[in-house]
Amino acid sequence: MQSSLIRLTAALVSSSLIAPAVLAAPLTSLGKPEGKLNIIAWPGYIERGQSDKNYDWVTGFEKATGCQVNVKTAATSDEMVSLMNSPNYDLVTASGDASLRLIYGKKVQEINPALIPSWKTLDPRVKNGNWFTVAGKPYGVPYQWGANFLMYNSKIFPKAPSSWSVVFEPGNLPDGKPNKGRVQAYDGAIYIADAALYLMHKNPKLGIKDPYELNEAQYAAVLQLLRQQKGLTHRYWHDVTVQMNDFKKEGVAVSSAWGYTINTLQAEKFPVAGTIPQEGATGWADTTMLHAQAQHPVCAYKWMEWSLNKNLQSALAEWFGSNPVVADACKTKAPGGSNFCQSNGFDRFGQIRFWRTPVAKCSQGSCVPYSRWTADYIAIMGGR
Repeated sequence: MQSSLIRLTAALVSSSLIAPAVLAAPLTSLGKPEGKLNIIAWPGYIERGQSDKNYDWVTGFEKATGCQVNVKTAATSDEMVSLMNSPNYDLVTASGDASLRLIYGKKVQEINPALIPSWKTLDPRVKNGNWFTVAGKPYGVPYQWGANFLMYNSKIFPKAPSSWSVVFEPGNLPDGKPNKGRVQAYDGAIYIADAALYLMHKNPKLGIKDPYELNEAQYAAVLQLLRQQKGLTHRYWHDVTVQMNDFKKEGVAVSSAWGYTINTLQAEKFPVAGTIPQEGATGWADTTMLHAQAQHPVCAYKWMEWSLNKNLQSALAEWFGSNPVVADACKTKAPGGSNFCQSNGFDRFGQIRFWRTPVAKCSQGSCVPYSRWTADYIAIMGGR
């Protein structure tokens, strides 16, 4: 399975060096909704009140449009790319490390903003993001964005750790015990960028300017750091439920994490907090993208419009621990009454290095492409 994933990734990334996908022109008008909508989404992204009745942005949509929503959750971007090989899905909430692969792999189609009235309300910072816009054409609608926080047990850390060194370098934590076996790393090749971001600040002589653009020497140094981290790692996480259990029951003290995980553990009164250390953080800007062979395009467009409602955006941001793509949502009261834009880092946009697919042709001339990232990270996680 892993070798198939590597071949798929290599093919998609290689295609990105040729030309953008040539697909049918986007719709110019919408007919009658088809009555059904199939979405691939991150866990916690498409809620209908089953986890908490106060967080439900699906039921109202279904009543308003007649489109019955079915959700398939995916734990990683690679899983999303793989699932989009099937024509059975209409939309995917893709992160920046998947969106360009989907565009150049001809799995998604250009959308027509004229059919999405709320397009004009988008935060200008994300409206033309290079993670979903190619040659001036949008291949989706921004959904949410956020940082990959450094999550820590606040009983072990009386003060927030100031550096990512606590997960990359061997040493003792504030309780006097070694960090070995008490840290986690993300189970995804894009995590190489987290290590690159840390080295960008720790060792400026390497000349890393962009954690997604690494020449051979820079890449070798980053892999060396990740091999060192392997000896410290309790687990490579991708399932947020497993990660939460590891913090509660397995003695894990610190890890990269999403805001959703932090919010959920805090709601359970477990002592964790999240921070963006001095080096900054990687992050994700997610886009709702339309399958190239979507069977329910009208319902899909109806959802893309619905998704930009400021009430949905505020509830989702509070629930997931993310930030809205509609700035006015920050002024809207979310179900829990929290100041979610402040706590989730809405004003720290400039400190976040958003995920994007590394390619061979870069500002340095030549960089290590994502196909190599995938193969080498799998090897590191396997202990090689």
